[in-house]
Amino acid sequence: MPSLPEERTPFLKHLTSRRGLLKASPAGAAVAPVLAACGGGDSSSGGGDAGEPQYGGRLRVGVAGGGASDTLDAHDPTDNVDIARNYALYAALMRFANDGTIEPYLAESLEPNEDGTEWTLVLKEGLTFHDDSPVTSEAVVYSLKRILDPENPMRGAGDMPGVDPEKLEIVDDRTVIIHIDEPLVTLPEALAEYYNCIVPVDYDPDSPIGAGPFKYSEFVVGEYSLFKRHEGFHMEGLPYVDELEIIDFPEDDARVNALNSGNVDVISQVPQAQVTIVEGDPNLSIMESETGMWLPFTMNVEEEPFDDVRVRQAFRLIVDRQEMIDQALAGYGQVGNDMYARMDPSYPEDFPQREQDIEEAKRLLSEAGYEDGLDVELVTSDISAGVVAAAEVFQEQAREAGVNVTLRRVNPSDYWNPEEGFPYPFGQDFWSARNYITQTAQGSVVGAPYNETMWGEHEEWLEYLKEARTTADEDARNELIRKAQEIEYEEGGYIVWGFVNLLDAHSTRVHGLEPSVSGHPLGSYAFHTMWMEQD
Repeated sequence: MPSLPEERTPFLKHLTSRRGLLKASPAGAAVAPVLAACGGGDSSSGGGDAGEPQYGGRLRVGVAGGGASDTLDAHDPTDNVDIARNYALYAALMRFANDGTIEPYLAESLEPNEDGTEWTLVLKEGLTFHDDSPVTSEAVVYSLKRILDPENPMRGAGDMPGVDPEKLEIVDDRTVIIHIDEPLVTLPEALAEYYNCIVPVDYDPDSPIGAGPFKYSEFVVGEYSLFKRHEGFHMEGLPYVDELEIIDFPEDDARVNALNSGNVDVISQVPQAQVTIVEGDPNLSIMESETGMWLPFTMNVEEEPFDDVRVRQAFRLIVDRQEMIDQALAGYGQVGNDMYARMDPSYPEDFPQREQDIEEAKRLLSEAGYEDGLDVELVTSDISAGVVAAAEVFQEQAREAGVNVTLRRVNPSDYWNPEEGFPYPFGQDFWSARNYITQTAQGSVVGAPYNETMWGEHEEWLEYLKEARTTADEDARNELIRKAQEIEYEEGGYIVWGFVNLLDAHSTRVHGLEPSVSGHPLGSYAFHTMWMEQD
């Protein structure tokens, strides 16, 4: 964890007291992250006792998604493949450990003053970018200004309200003081996000330079990207492989076939229905991670029929959540209760579990003027394993309540395009695990980069959220968050039906994979720890 004087620890207490993964577990029993190896490997480090790590080779990774909108921009990743490239190329000041806690990455320490309005950041010594130039305070300030640019704010800007880019203060080559207009207890969390990474001054995303474990070599939009080992990476001895190739696979079948045929060494997000295919090959293994990843249905509260809260409530009651887990995820998941941020200490596990109630759904729809039935379009896409399957399951479940759902399937690379209609009246998405306040900055508040439900205008909810963001005391903050959650639980636009157990697969020649609760595949795309047995 960051170095913090004893009197300052309340500002980060909520980051170190991560709760077990127990919200959807029977009788509240704590559940640790799951690592299950199938096929030829065992459960240790992704494939058996292979001895000491070996250096060399090209690791070929098939990642779900990709298309014409692929980008290498450090501060603007959207699709799974963009995110994978970010983890390879770049590094943030902080990072999420596999258990969800936050620890320094490029930072040596991050310390708040007494009221949380001033944070002192100190970089580790000897950090270098891919061009061998030093990672300095100037680069930190440049990166934060690029993210917070009021004329062109990047997606991380919403994570850092009150941070004035013009008040960033360079003390020396390794020290920056971040001045904030009001206390911001979630700053370490924001600085750990993969899209808030550090780049050199005058950074050019067309010729990207970062401080991550791999440096840029080749990139073909919609097809693949190639990276070489960064010899100056700050984690001693890492990475192990000489080259990393990340290949786009928008189609699930093609990704699994590529692994089976040996054309790739690792794939992300094995479709749950194809697990048996991978298990049948003794040369392949599966890693299963229980996570806080969620695949919500999104109801735009500004568009008919979802501008009526009774319709939103009815749609939440249409869902048979266990059936959704069993059919859309083949059982590889945990039941949700219309609330995200599963790892947040504030997660409301005592909220009444919402169950399918078709008669009450019909009653609410009738009250809203749809006593003769309702026709809606659900926009879906292969943006993540299980999304399309969930849409098909919902289509069937909705018939019982007199709701006729038409599915419109969009290309993954176009899904978040406003020209396709995003944010859709009724759609879907995938989200990794974040704490509640940071997640709202990405998906719920007005101006959030992916405000797909157009939520955030609710004044009472927003007041609770703003006060929580500035409250240092953990118990008081969690009580404020709970009040915000109660409002969103009853009136919001998300249907959070479950949390995903991620399934990644790899050749038994590949080692060093470890599960992560984050909801990002391949242990948060930890390519730097993976190694291959050499012939």
